[in-house]
Amino acid sequence: MKLNRFGVGAIALAASGALVLSGCSTNGGDNAGSGDNSGKAIITANGSEPENGLVPTNTNETGGGRIINSLFTGLVSYDAKGAPQLDVAKSITTEDSQHFTVVLNDDREFSNGEKVTAKSFVDAWNWAAQVSSKQNNQSFFEDIEGFNAEADSELTGLKVVSDTEFTITLNQPVSDFELRLGYSAYVPLPEGAIKDAAAFGEHPIGNGPYKLAGDKAWTHKENIKLVKNEKYKGPREAKNDGLTIVFYSDPTAAYADLRSNNLDVLDQIPSSDLAKFQDDLGKRAINQPAAIFQSFTIPERLEHFSGEEGKLRRAAISQAINRPQITKTIFSETRTPAHDFTSPVIPGYSADVEGSDVVNFNADKAKELWAQADAIKPWSGTFQIAYNADGGHQSWVDAVTNQLKNVLGIDASGAPVPVFSAFRQEVTSGNIQTAFRTGWQGDYPGLYNFLAPLYATGASSNDGKYSNPEVDALLKDGLAATNIDDANKKFQAAQTILFTDLPAIPLWYSTVNGGFSDKVDNVVFSWNSQPIYEGITKK
Repeated sequence: MKLNRFGVGAIALAASGALVLSGCSTNGGDNAGSGDNSGKAIITANGSEPENGLVPTNTNETGGGRIINSLFTGLVSYDAKGAPQLDVAKSITTEDSQHFTVVLNDDREFSNGEKVTAKSFVDAWNWAAQVSSKQNNQSFFEDIEGFNAEADSELTGLKVVSDTEFTITLNQPVSDFELRLGYSAYVPLPEGAIKDAAAFGEHPIGNGPYKLAGDKAWTHKENIKLVKNEKYKGPREAKNDGLTIVFYSDPTAAYADLRSNNLDVLDQIPSSDLAKFQDDLGKRAINQPAAIFQSFTIPERLEHFSGEEGKLRRAAISQAINRPQITKTIFSETRTPAHDFTSPVIPGYSADVEGSDVVNFNADKAKELWAQADAIKPWSGTFQIAYNADGGHQSWVDAVTNQLKNVLGIDASGAPVPVFSAFRQEVTSGNIQTAFRTGWQGDYPGLYNFLAPLYATGASSNDGKYSNPEVDALLKDGLAATNIDDANKKFQAAQTILFTDLPAIPLWYSTVNGGFSDKVDNVVFSWNSQPIYEGITKK
């Protein structure tokens, strides 16, 4: 999931048999994090204005994602360590990782009382897979039989058997399909959602642990107020009365609110406070590994960055960046220099992928590669990295561009965009004319999730419009593998090509740095860095 953002143990995906799962105000003023408690146990947390309306199949950035995950739930959900657990599904079985039978619990409802049925899933997935629906997460359905990325076409692989049963047929065996089903693209939708998606996005009706706190719950660019959904009966039942997410434009203001107990939980410490936040907060500080990868993308459409010249310049830029120095001086070692395109907490990760030496700082090699590119076409202009100014990114962008100046002798600088939603709109529209900050927070704990959505041809989060048939083929072969180890070998081979093409410049892996007030207990941060809001209790 696109970023504004504990360790995961190996997860074995069986190629046959049943899937066994464990069932069960923006200015940061005094009232910024208070919400409308009305004497109830309302949890307050930081967030950012969603890029789009709150439609699960159209949400692929973290501002909207954390809200979607609170309002909706799927066939499975993930526990704190990333292990899948049955939720709406009573069982999911397969003999070959290509044909699946899903049986639902028969007592699940949306917050408006409408029953969650097999049709709720099949209709939602079919709609989102259509080109005409214009959903950002369309590519998540590409493995289902009948999918067509270029025209409206029924997903023939989905069949409703009864209100509580449906079947899924994929185009081929997919090694991690069951693991994906906890991602928000696969949640069910009530009937009205498809009839008017724009209206639904403003007033979503979900089936998760929370629901909107009334028709005026979402105050754009300020906050959104959720209350406990009493109709939810799965493993994520809220232990509090509600959740207010405040859209801060300045992480420093959010941290100040946390320290003064005007905010209950925070998952982003300002870079200026990273060196001291653990001393400030003591036992209430959070600093743990998370499935977060940071980078910046240089689109091939930009002058000097296509063809062989572009490859040379990308490699030169990558080797001109001293990642250990930046992670130490800017981030107080709360980041780790990247050695691949995924995350060390994901099963199958390797720090020794062939070609990964291109992320090592080497000033002489960088200058040599830049000169080779100049021999093809002399450099002209300014190199800029765009970023959202409300996310605390200026310090590292300035550090990176200063290193590029010093090593390559070029004019380089940051290009701030005031807020995350506006920044993402520039990127997704294709109008942005500079390099830009990118990052990924895992949707599910698998290598494929860090690669295919960002680098497969036409993928939903492929913001640089990168395309390489060899990468596409290796990703496809990895999915078709009969076990996850063989799959990961293919995914690592795809990364070797990515290190040659560098569609994104890997920077570092993040830990989740946050904290909580002394007004709450039972604060746990998940494998993908987000607080498990429903488990937090008010003192």
